[in-house]
Amino acid sequence: MVVDVLRKKTESELGEELKNLKQEQMNLRFQKAYDQLASPVRIRTVRRQIARVKTVMNEKNSEVRDVKA
Repeated sequence: MVVDVLRKKTESELGEELKNLKQEQMNLRFQKAYDQLASPVRIRTVRRQIARVKTVMNEKNSEVRDVKA
């Protein structure tokens, strides 16, 4: 997922995206535990997507704090 796409989303959309990614991460962990994981690279990809979403959320929060200050 491209960061530019994430920056265009609202806070609620980002929260929903984060929730979905966390759910997918949990499912991948279960698959790994039961040796059913088709693509081990997917774990790393999801983890990085979570980090991107959190980064954009923090950027938006800091912008709001800067405007209020």
